[in-house]
Amino acid sequence: MATATATATCLLAVWALVAAGLFGTGLARASVAPAAVGKEQREFDYFALALQWPGTICSSTRHCCAVNGCCRSEALHTFTIHGLWPDYDDGTWPSCCRHTSFDMDKLTPLKPTLDKYWPSLYCSTSSTCFSGRGPFWAHETEKHGTCSAPVVHEELQYFTTALDLYYKYNVTEMLATGDILVSNGKEYALSDVIDTIKHAFGGSPQIICKKGSVEELRLCFTKDLKPRDCLTTSAMYKNLSKSKHCPKKISLPTYDPIVLTNSTLEIVPEASDNGLYFFTS
Repeated sequence: MATATATATCLLAVWALVAAGLFGTGLARASVAPAAVGKEQREFDYFALALQWPGTICSSTRHCCAVNGCCRSEALHTFTIHGLWPDYDDGTWPSCCRHTSFDMDKLTPLKPTLDKYWPSLYCSTSSTCFSGRGPFWAHETEKHGTCSAPVVHEELQYFTTALDLYYKYNVTEMLATGDILVSNGKEYALSDVIDTIKHAFGGSPQIICKKGSVEELRLCFTKDLKPRDCLTTSAMYKNLSKSKHCPKKISLPTYDPIVLTNSTLEIVPEASDNGLYFFTS
């Protein structure tokens, strides 16, 4: 009886985390308190353009589906966009600032570009702000795009702003200028990676790792979209597990794609170590 009670309590705790948006994969951010969701939050201080390194994320892909960028026949050898995030200087961030309905039709002109440079790297659907599920882009729009005023006011502008910054500040090319290249065997000094980007970009990045490989890299911008330093102090790392910190030597690995031979639009959930796969960042 005690075992059954403990199991039930554990399951309730897991689903409570899911509902709060705290239980997720990879680089999930802790959510704001539920009372703040959809209510007025103070204006953000700066933007973080969050970029993902497919070589690190896709190397763990075990199940394939049409919506997963890791399943393309050609491996991705460049950073892809995770999102454009309004942040606060104290290391916290606004989230889900207003009710909105994601409209894919508004993004029709951008769809090929988003598929190429802003793909989901997972098979699961994403949580949206108000107990819904949807595509990766719906999640980013609702959680982060709705908090981007007064710089960004609507859905299409959110995506075009992020893409413009991505094109203008190409991190893969920046690193290449310092001979920091995609390679499974080569490691680079973390300080060299940071210095190379700082010299080319004009501000210090945030870098998050997984087992010594770059998993995510963030460039930061003022509200007038000029480069600035990202938070590199404890304010940035306070919600980051030790396993996500970068060692002194890091790598940008490649991966072998699992090709989806019979393409389908069906979304296939991918199991994690916990048996569930929720995308919450």
